[in-house]
Amino acid sequence: MVLDPTKLNVLHAPLQPHTKEGDSTHPTGFQRDGYCWGNEQDPGNHFIGGVVTKEFLEYSKAQGNDLITRQPGFPGLKDGCRWCLCVNRWKEAIMASEKLGETVVPRVDLSSTALNALKKVSIEDLKKYEYKP
Repeated sequence: MVLDPTKLNVLHAPLQPHTKEGDSTHPTGFQRDGYCWGNEQDPGNHFIGGVVTKEFLEYSKAQGNDLITRQPGFPGLKDGCRWCLCVNRWKEAIMASEKLGETVVPRVDLSSTALNALKKVSIEDLKKYEYKP
């Protein structure tokens, strides 16, 4: 049996759900199924299983993507929430961390971060910011 590579995580194991029923931010993901995978309709590549920080949320809002404010069908996020993040925004946060500090970079749940994220970010960067509860 060959596993679909879009359903693998960056550790080359089956992709785990980032949120599940009952979580305050479920369902996350481009497909709103709790998984950080996408398809050709997902231009943002929501592949990073992120655990957001207050600093990241403020940074993202300043960049024009308000993840804090509750909207219909969107709970609004706060420090510590799990959310599937766009790969490019996560990379931008790494670059911004030089001025804003490392807390602007969301931690990463490697088990729920899609293998496709490695097309744009290195496993070393992901591991540097690994979420360890």
